[in-house]
Amino acid sequence: MTQKKYLLAIDAGTGSIRAVLFDTKGNQISVSQAEWTHLEEEGVPNSMSFDCDANWALASKCIRESITKAGIDAEDILALSATSMREGIVLYDAQGEELWAVANVDARASEEVKYLKEHFEGIEEEFYALSGQTFALGALPRLLWLKNNRREVYEKVAHISMIGDWILAKLSGVIASDPSNGGTTGVFSLEKREWGSEMASRVGIKDDIFPKVLEVGEVLGFVSEEASKECGLSTSTKVVMGGGDVQLGSAGLGVVKEGQVAVLGGSFWQQVVNIKSSVKPPKDMAIRVNPHVVDGLSQAEGITFFSGLIMRWFRDAFCDMEKVEAKEQGIDVYEVLENKAKKVPVGSYEIMPIFSDSMKYGKWYHAAPSFINLSIDAEVCNRASMFRSLEENAAIVSSINLEKIKEFSGVDIEEIVFAGGASKGSLWSQILADVTGYRVKIPKVTEATALGAAMSAGVGAGVYESLKSAAMELVVWDKTYEPNFENKKIYDALKVKWQKVYEVQLKLVDENLTTSMWMAPGLNRIF
Repeated sequence: MTQKKYLLAIDAGTGSIRAVLFDTKGNQISVSQAEWTHLEEEGVPNSMSFDCDANWALASKCIRESITKAGIDAEDILALSATSMREGIVLYDAQGEELWAVANVDARASEEVKYLKEHFEGIEEEFYALSGQTFALGALPRLLWLKNNRREVYEKVAHISMIGDWILAKLSGVIASDPSNGGTTGVFSLEKREWGSEMASRVGIKDDIFPKVLEVGEVLGFVSEEASKECGLSTSTKVVMGGGDVQLGSAGLGVVKEGQVAVLGGSFWQQVVNIKSSVKPPKDMAIRVNPHVVDGLSQAEGITFFSGLIMRWFRDAFCDMEKVEAKEQGIDVYEVLENKAKKVPVGSYEIMPIFSDSMKYGKWYHAAPSFINLSIDAEVCNRASMFRSLEENAAIVSSINLEKIKEFSGVDIEEIVFAGGASKGSLWSQILADVTGYRVKIPKVTEATALGAAMSAGVGAGVYESLKSAAMELVVWDKTYEPNFENKKIYDALKVKWQKVYEVQLKLVDENLTTSMWMAPGLNRIF
């Protein structure tokens, strides 16, 4: 009889669904991925609907394919878990059938955000102090929108969960949530790691729809007969509670202890710092605070908008020559750009990219995209110097967010774990070390979020004692970058200038002279 030795992670991201099989040593065995799209609902501006029927079909297909590609018997999968984009929610009726669902950045509830701010003065600040979340992408405004605009659907709502929880419910028949993902609804207590249902009743929303809360790694049950037929899984496989993508991704990077720090350099950049659950969020509401996947810990989180997407835009808009060079050399175009940018002096001739602001969670909007302080000297201002300025700016904004977190939490930062696509760049990694003044460590893992979900499955299956022990066993380090403190002096001065320039650029948005790159729902009507 073959010994069971595999763990399945299901990763429901914004742009795709993936099923990733690992062995119990953390080695990736197979992956199946399918892109999915979340369409704007007709007649509902800024909406982002989540199609449960179509997306479950894609999830089932990926699970089957991952098993087939691995060439294993489904009986050998000990356990599975799921992770997902945060903020996305699924609503169910009393029989557990899906009624309505939205993906993470659904922003249909601008009027409801405005209503809550105006008619419940001070309540957002009060709820933020408990939950670490503002109304911008929270569940309460969306539920209020449903009550106001789809009353017949709202009246049937009996349960709510996050999208990762929905996948586990489809597989096990059990609707539950965990603190790390459920906490992003904003209807949650950071300190108690439990729903704050009274928040819902305070604003006229049903308070009896919140499911049981399980910690990451707790077992919900086994794969149901129905799900087994749909997905090809065995009914002997355990279904284990997962969590939010950033928090489980942190676990997959070994960031599981108090005081540890990660910078996740993807399409957006997140700066996350592990703090005790008892630490209160900052009074200025500048930083988001989420429950971590480790009991007793929260994560203070700064977010930098579009850092990776801006790089892609710059590459595609201006770097056709580098694309040709990359093809000739057989390397990635970003490597070509970094090699050129290494020849540019530290500080990039004080070119200042104006894209994402540092995080101001309570009043979250950005200036119009631009470059400031350009030169008409082609030796000074060119693709290489502008590219380097973008790398430096992403690191500068990250460092500002980390300083905000240090200020309210009292955490003493010693090193940063840097992961995601940006961490592949040796120049970018060194710049992050130089700007922040902290040692930067790069892990070997390429699938941190999926690995984190596999870890949670392994905890439920008894393979690992805890997420902490799994991280210590599975995470391997690739490179380390030590900061250059002479460079840091240059970046410190540039950081001060950039912040002053950005404030001026925000005033242009305030005066309707330029258009904000992004603005939180409801904010544009309450300036």
